[in-house]
Parts: sequence; structure tokens; C-alpha cells
Amino acid sequence: MFVDEAKIQVIGGNGGNGCLAFRREKYVPRGGPSGGDGGHGGDVILEATSHDNTLLRYRFNREFQAERGRHGEGSDKHGKSGEDLVLQVPVGTVVYDAASGGLLTDFTESGQRFRIAKGGRGGRGNGHPKFVKPWHRAPREHEDGMPGEEKKLRLELKLLADIGLAGFPNAGKSTLISRISAARPKIADYPFTTLEPHLGVVSADGPPGSNLGRTFVVADIPGLIEGAHEGAGLGMRFLRHIERTRLLAHLVDASDASERDPVHDFDVLMAELKAFNPEIAAKPMIVVGTKIDAAPEGERLARLRECAESHGLPFFAISAVTGAGITELVRAMADALDRIPRPTSAASAIQDENVADEVLGEDEIEDESAAEAGPVVTAPEEGPPSGSPRGSERLENE
Repeated sequence: MFVDEAKIQVIGGNGGNGCLAFRREKYVPRGGPSGGDGGHGGDVILEATSHDNTLLRYRFNREFQAERGRHGEGSDKHGKSGEDLVLQVPVGTVVYDAASGGLLTDFTESGQRFRIAKGGRGGRGNGHPKFVKPWHRAPREHEDGMPGEEKKLRLELKLLADIGLAGFPNAGKSTLISRISAARPKIADYPFTTLEPHLGVVSADGPPGSNLGRTFVVADIPGLIEGAHEGAGLGMRFLRHIERTRLLAHLVDASDASERDPVHDFDVLMAELKAFNPEIAAKPMIVVGTKIDAAPEGERLARLRECAESHGLPFFAISAVTGAGITELVRAMADALDRIPRPTSAASAIQDENVADEVLGEDEIEDESAAEAGPVVTAPEEGPPSGSPRGSERLENE
């Protein structure tokens, strides 16, 4: 099952509470505060992986929380920090804040990591130097742990491909990708045979499926129809998968067996791409007239060629059945990609900011935590602790 959208909730681990305790040992004549600090909560981290190509794992499991920090204990024992929770997403996943709709991060390479929810800071026990002072030797103050950060996310998968195949249903997109790569999508003689995107690796200098010479990735999306940008057909749901492509191959059925006007189909498809996202329509593009085995230099093919030339677009005529024009088309695609630079990630600044936040020094974290700590929880004054030979006032005077 191909799942390219998911909504999840992530929660950082809560920090452990600080401990209120006093040291009482046989050979320690002067006891004192010994409450340890609570451990920090674990972070929720997103990591891109090339081993997944769908968001299926987040279709049913939608809430994820990192491990909480352990509470502090007596004898100055600090609580253990919670383990980080690492969630793997496919390369090409874009993460948005579900509440504001803002872009949080964009994964374009395998191994990229992003801290999406920060764990809560652990509370300080009464043995912490902040509370223990020469003039206050028996503090009863301690802090509760801070709650972990909580976010609702919208995950959107955009397949990473160099070339996107766009066209009306039955234009020959699936047949072409099966001819030039090792991909084997379903092919039939009825519209909307392709129900989900397919990727194929193409070798421009070797046989299909090989990695010889120049290689590139082609994406085949379900066919587009008029009104796709408004939800008609399946096109709008999958158009996002060609947003990252560097080159578009516009396939038009030029055979005499089709009753559609190829020039009209070209104009309609361009209008749909522009209505969905003007940046897609502005991408470098080549026009491909398909099924020429059923239209050898016919009037329909000639009109489509003139239309492409009028728009200043390269034109190729192919037949995926006989293989005519396939080699020339593949090499032209590779040559075009050599001239088109690879795009950079739109979220690189966000990534850099997050990385800088993760390498904060201990002093900066301490200052930041103190600002977020809020009011200090203080135990009520009920006299000296049980079993203590001297009260807190006597300790202060000594």
C-alpha cells in the first residue's frame, strides 16, 4: 500500500523530579541535603532512511512519546535521562506543523536527522548547588521535572526523481518507464491503470536496469485530466511527486486511433500544471509524441510537433512498443539533466538552526533551563527531618 500523507503527534519525554532528602550516615557527623536531580526526558528525532518508500508505518500508529527521565534519589543520586525516540521516515518527506502549517524540515538525503520534539529538563533536588549555600545549609527546596515538548505534525512524502512523466491517461507513461527501466507498473488498455507513482532507474549508456554510465530516476504518476488541480481524477493527489523533479517529460498520444486532439491535450495539461503550482509549469520540459507506430508521420503528429516548436520545447516521437526513438529520447534526457543544476533543500536554514541548538554548551542549557523552570516547589516548614540530631536553624548557625 502506497501512503504519502500522515498526521502524527510527537511528545518529548518528561523530566524527572528532583529529590528532597538529607544525608544521614553513621560516620558522617554533619549530615546535609542529598537530594539528586531528576533526569532529562528523551527527545523525539526524525531520521531519513532510504529503506522506506512510504509512510505506511504512521497510518495507524499516530502518537509517539520519548522515554521520561527518572526521578532523583537520595545520597546525591541523579535520575537517568530518558532514551531518545528515533522515528524513521522515507527520503523525500516534508514535515509541517499541523497547527500553523509552517515548514519544519525537509529530508532530501538518507541519514539526515532532525530533533522535532525536545525532552523536558529534569528538576533539581535539594542537594543542587543552587539551593545549598553557606547561609542556607539545610534547604528543603526542590523542583519538579519539566514536561516534554508536544507537537502535531503533518508528514508529506514527495518522491525524489530527476524526471517526471506527465500526461493524460493512456498516454503511454507506464509503457515508457517499463521500456527504459526495470520498473514494472501495471499496463492495460483502460484509463487510470496507474493508481500510485512508480520510480524507475534509467541508464543512458547501458541496457535498462543497469547502472552503466549516466543514470537518472524517472517518476511515473497517474494520468491527469481536465480539472485535476480541483480534485478531478487522481492527478492532484500525486502531482506533488513531480515538484522535486528537474525535468518534465510531457507525453501526448499522437496515434490516429485516439479521438483526442493532441494540441488541445497539451494545452489542457499545461493549464492544470500551472493551476496546481506555477513552478511546475515553469520547469524545463520536453514534449514526447507517443504511439507513432499507429501514426507514422500523420497529421496529428505534425501538428503536435509544430505546437512544441512554437513553445520552444524539444520534441521527440517514440513508440514504446517497437522501440522507435527510445534511445534518442533517453540520451536527450541525460543531456538535459547535465545542464540543469540540482536543487537545494528549502529547509537547509532550519536544519542548520536545529543542529546549532543541539550543540548548546552546558552553561547555555543551564541558563535556558533556569528561565523555563518556573516557580520552585518548597516543602512546608515542619521542623527538622526525622531522626536528625539538630534542626536546620542549628545547621545554619554552625
